[in-house]
Formats: sequence, C-alpha cells, structure tokens
Amino acid sequence: MSTSTADSVGRGTKSSKASRDHTKPTAAALKGAIQLGIGYAVGNLSSKPDRDVLMQDFSMVESVFLPSEGSNLTPAHHYPDFRLKTYAPLAFRYFRELFGIKPDDYLYSMCNEPLIELTNPGASSSWFYLTSDDEFIIKTVQHKEAEFLQKLLPGYYMNLNQNPRTLLPKFYGLYCIQCSGVTVRVVVMNNVLPRAMKMHYKYDLKGSSYKRRASRKERVKSSPTFKDLDFQEMHEGLHFDPDTYSALMKTLQRDCRVLESFKIMDYSLLLGIHVSDRKQLGRENRCDSRKGQKVLYSTALESIQGNAKGSEPVADDDTLGGIPAKHKDENLLIFLGIIDILQSYRFIKKVEHSWKALVHDGDTVSVHRPSFYADRFLKFMGSIVFKKMHPLRGASSKRKKNSFYAVKAASQEFLSPLKEEKNEEKKAQSLDNLDADCKLYSSSKQPDLLPRVSFKPTGNNEEDLENSEARRASSSTIALEDPLPSLSVSPADSELDVYLGHTDSPRGPSCS
Repeated sequence: MSTSTADSVGRGTKSSKASRDHTKPTAAALKGAIQLGIGYAVGNLSSKPDRDVLMQDFSMVESVFLPSEGSNLTPAHHYPDFRLKTYAPLAFRYFRELFGIKPDDYLYSMCNEPLIELTNPGASSSWFYLTSDDEFIIKTVQHKEAEFLQKLLPGYYMNLNQNPRTLLPKFYGLYCIQCSGVTVRVVVMNNVLPRAMKMHYKYDLKGSSYKRRASRKERVKSSPTFKDLDFQEMHEGLHFDPDTYSALMKTLQRDCRVLESFKIMDYSLLLGIHVSDRKQLGRENRCDSRKGQKVLYSTALESIQGNAKGSEPVADDDTLGGIPAKHKDENLLIFLGIIDILQSYRFIKKVEHSWKALVHDGDTVSVHRPSFYADRFLKFMGSIVFKKMHPLRGASSKRKKNSFYAVKAASQEFLSPLKEEKNEEKKAQSLDNLDADCKLYSSSKQPDLLPRVSFKPTGNNEEDLENSEARRASSSTIALEDPLPSLSVSPADSELDVYLGHTDSPRGPSCS
C-alpha cells in the first residue's frame, strides 16, 4: 500500500521537489496521518509519570512506526503506513499544562473532527490547518526551522516561566510525519485570529518598506492579507486609550528583546481588525467554540495585560478577547500576535541582507541584524500602527479657565456701576449720622495714612457728597503717589473720606 501511494505521487525529481515544498500525497491522507499521529503521541505520553523538566528532555526525540494494519503498540488505520517522530514530548507537555490545556481537551480538539485547511498569504511554502473548535493552528515547517525550535526550547521554557502573558507564538507540540516518501514537520500553535469573528482587515507587518505591499494575486482574495505600505495608505493609525497602549507597547518591547537575545529576526506582527460598527455575522454562521476556551492567555487582551489581577481567561461571546480601539469614528476590535519567529540570523540570512543592501537601502529590507530589526519593528508599531488617544481633559480645563476669567472680568465691569449706585444710596442714608460717628474717629488713634481732622458739616450735604465722590475715584492713586498730609483739602472733605473708605464692608462702618 505504501509503494502504490508513493508511485502515484511520483519519484525522482518530482518526489524530491515534493519533499522540499511539503507537497502531500493527498489532503485526506496527510491530515489523517497528522491527527492520528498526534493522538497516539499524546495518549502514549499520559502513561508517563509527571516530573520536573530536565535539560535532556528538550533534545529528546521519540519515534514510532504506525502501519496501516496496526501492531501491538499502534492501532490499525486506513491511511498509508507512516512513521511519527515526537520532539521533546515532556517539555511540550509542560507547556500545555502551563496554559491550562488538559490532555483530553487537546486530543478532542486535534482529533475529533477533520482539520480545516487555510490559505498561506506569506512567501513561504508552509501549509496551515485549523482545528474545528478554533483553538489550534497546525503549521508545516522546514527542517531548519524545526531544528532551530528544538534548540530554542530551553530559552523558551525560561521565558514562559517568567512571563506566560506574551504575544509570542505559544507552541504546544512539534511532530514529524514520514508518509509515502514525503517528510512533513508540523508545529502546533495558538490561533491568533479567531474564525468566529469577521476580520475586515488583515495585515502582516514587519516595519520594513522594501517590497512590503500585497501582490495582485493576494488582493483579489476574499480576505486578503495586506502589508506595511498598504497599512500606511489605508489607515492613519489605530488609537488606544493610554493604559491599553502602554500595556501593548510594553508587551511588544519585552517580546522583541527576547527575540533579539535569541538572534531572531524577520518575524511579523499578524494583525486582524474587526470593525464593530459594521454588520456582524449571524449567529448561525458564528463559531461558539470560544465559550469553553481551553487555553489561558490565548486572546489578544489577555496577552497584553501582564499585570492584570486574576489569571482566569475571559471568554466574551461578543469580543472574543479583542482589544478595543478606534480609527477615526469607527469602533474596532484588534486581534494580534507575533508570528514567524523561527528565522535566525544565520549565514544565509547575512548573505541575503548583504545582497539586498547592494540594490536597495539596507535599512528598509526585512532581513537585518536582530538588534536593528527589533528597534525598527518597535518604532513602526509604536508610532505608525498603534497610537495613544490623548485625553481632552487638559485642553478643556484650559478653555474653562480662560472662559472663567473672561466671565469674571465681564461680570466685574457689569457690577461696578451697580456697586457705585449702592454706595451712593448707603452714603445718602448715612449723612445724618456722620457727625456722631466721626467724633469717635477723631478721638481715637488711627493707623491710616489720612490726617485726623475734625469734621464740621457745612450744611450743604449734596455738594459735599459730589466733592467726596470725585476725590474717592482717585483716592487710591493719591495714596500711592502723594502723601496725604501734604494735600490741601478741607477738614470736612477729609473726614468724609475716612468714613467712605469703609462703606464696602457688609456690616457698615465699624468705629473704634
């Protein structure tokens, strides 16, 4: 059976090309072998006792042959004979436990229903499969990428222990399927863009500009994935509230420094944008799998809230863990994650950067040294893609302050004539008592600058009142520019000034 299937695929040049490009014999055969192999590996692992992860566990590889007729250790199946290799099984079991994935739930997601094949928008020849419950992505990787991931596992283990909330890919398993002369290596990861939520825009962003525009072939798709230059043309930045922006950028900065320490570059930010104001999918077309979310910290909102209280996942049927944002007057939900982190700055990448730098600006090409790549990536995300909403509190308070002083000044101008009229009424009513009151003033020691003179009414009260009003209008200037003792004023006028200086008091004149 194995020979006939291999003959149908072909040998020689075609077979070797198929091996390089991960071309499967048939879609059903490959997906069936992947599901059966993962199911067998996880079930076999459950018989092993739990223990701490040791250094040698990261380099361990288990191999088993699964013939179609079955054996003492393996079940019978209707797929071609294949060999399964499981990389670092105990280490990946620890990662699944860290994210709260139970073995039964993992098996149910991987093996209960057929896998859903997804399109690949990138330049690689990888295939993507999605589990029917929307939880896990299965991606084919090249031999160098699988080898690099296995070397990366000790550092990945340390990083996840320090910070399980991250936008980096969450790896749950690494397997190799050798079927009908074709070798396929697959890695199981978290799903960044939930299928239950309509993504009105999708972007693959790297922070570079050289050839960073979606191709014509990609643009005609029903759900195209755009790139950096497309984003700058189609959006003016996604605005977040200050706390969310700070949490998002801190998470990106921390993740980029981890990748830089591993000498990783050429990674991307997969960004999905759902416009909440647009018509949403009907309930019959929506996937309800997220009601029983299996993976901790798998949503975008959980991944950036590193200091949030409470570690339980939040499964919201309406938002599915999307991050709220705004673009102009539209309300958005943002889904994102860092992908393609298995590209190290090896010799071949250094040669690629040198060659591209000869024909184009070296700082704009995607392949670059890890430190420069991380800085450029963060700068692009923090200034072009993600922006902070500036609160209008400062501007509004400033306007209120200015308007307050303007109203106050206007009110003073309006009330000053009324105040003068009120003063005149008070003075007219008090003229009869001026004689008795001012005798008390003249007999006491006063700290005022005004001279103490005796008051003798002239009998012409109206004329005295007019003269005192004229002098009162300029009394403050006189007090500053000219000492009052040198003024040549009549005793009656001076004594009247002393009294009128206290008319603003609400209790009337107080005599000591």
